[in-house]
Amino acid sequence: MLEIALLIADNSSIVIQRDSRVREILRRLREFPVVAILGARQVGKTTLARQVITAGRAPRTAAYYDLENPEDLARLEDPMLAFEPQRGLVVIDEVQRIPELFPILRVLADRRPRPARFLVLGSASPALLRQSSESLAGRISHYELGGLSPSEVGWKRLNQLWIRGGFPIAYLARTNRQSSEWRRELIQTFLERDLPQLGVTIPATTLRRFWTMLAHYHGQIWNASAFASSFGVADTTVRRYLDLLASAFVAQILLPWSENLGKRQVKSPKVYLRDSGLLHTLLGLSTQRDVEGHPICGASWEGFALNTVVHRLGARPEECFFWATHAGAELDLLVVRGRRRLGFEFKRTVAPRVTRSMRIALEDLGLQRLDVIHAGDRTFPLSARIRAVALRRADPDLTRLA
Repeated sequence: MLEIALLIADNSSIVIQRDSRVREILRRLREFPVVAILGARQVGKTTLARQVITAGRAPRTAAYYDLENPEDLARLEDPMLAFEPQRGLVVIDEVQRIPELFPILRVLADRRPRPARFLVLGSASPALLRQSSESLAGRISHYELGGLSPSEVGWKRLNQLWIRGGFPIAYLARTNRQSSEWRRELIQTFLERDLPQLGVTIPATTLRRFWTMLAHYHGQIWNASAFASSFGVADTTVRRYLDLLASAFVAQILLPWSENLGKRQVKSPKVYLRDSGLLHTLLGLSTQRDVEGHPICGASWEGFALNTVVHRLGARPEECFFWATHAGAELDLLVVRGRRRLGFEFKRTVAPRVTRSMRIALEDLGLQRLDVIHAGDRTFPLSARIRAVALRRADPDLTRLA
């Protein structure tokens, strides 16, 4: 079993198990000449890549290039000359800094037999996605790396993960104050350095205001007019801001599900912040008491639970939706997998109940099952095809639905 052991305040260690992620990357490397690990800054892409190298049991044949390292940049002055003789695994970190590499990787990926395979790491760049799809279509597999999950840190530490978020350094900080300080620095660095390096010219102060306003709308239906009015710009401009943060893996857009049901259905997306820790920091909340005393508490927990369920099911973004009608019926999460439809509601309560909205969603959407994910300790049936599932005990229950 592959593990990361990191020290915490009492000098004991929390063991973070990421062997399932490593196995998935190795599987994709067997099937594709190029695999891209995409995710936000500091989310653990480099650590995961090094685990992949070790798990491959051939670390001596792995070459590593960090494109933020001047020495590695100098080694790649002639990329074809550097890559062509490589054998085994070649890892390229922060690949979006040199998008001109993608056409070269296409040429190298088409060699027969393949002497090398490439693992590229990118910090959520629109340029990376565009270049990889244009130059490496059919040759590359994209793997999105999110933050730490409860199954990796242990379900007993669920509340700490919710409050601090899934960035490893923030989660493992010795104190809440240190965790909050690290997240504040991450936000500032992301806005002032990382985005400009990706060619973003929007002022950092503007994006900070937008990101903070988005935090207040966490879990709500996207209202472009409200944002546009606040910023004095067109609807298309604020949508561009939203798409930018989503492409950088710090915001999440959950699309609406719509079909011919004879009902007026909501067609605007819902918006979330991807990391609950960054959400709390943008709102000035440092401790669980701070969060629980703020109006965002319910929406924050529900967004955290939603991401936990999506991760546990291994659901792809194109499988995930929400559903709502203008008459008031709604479903927080609809997972469509082939002919199966799974519904989820998220309630920060210890005593969930069946609502009329749930029954409507169950029948109108043809759900196989509707699970009400709650903050209590027990999993139990509520009615036919509806059950209450405790988030802290959801690991085996959700696995059976995958």
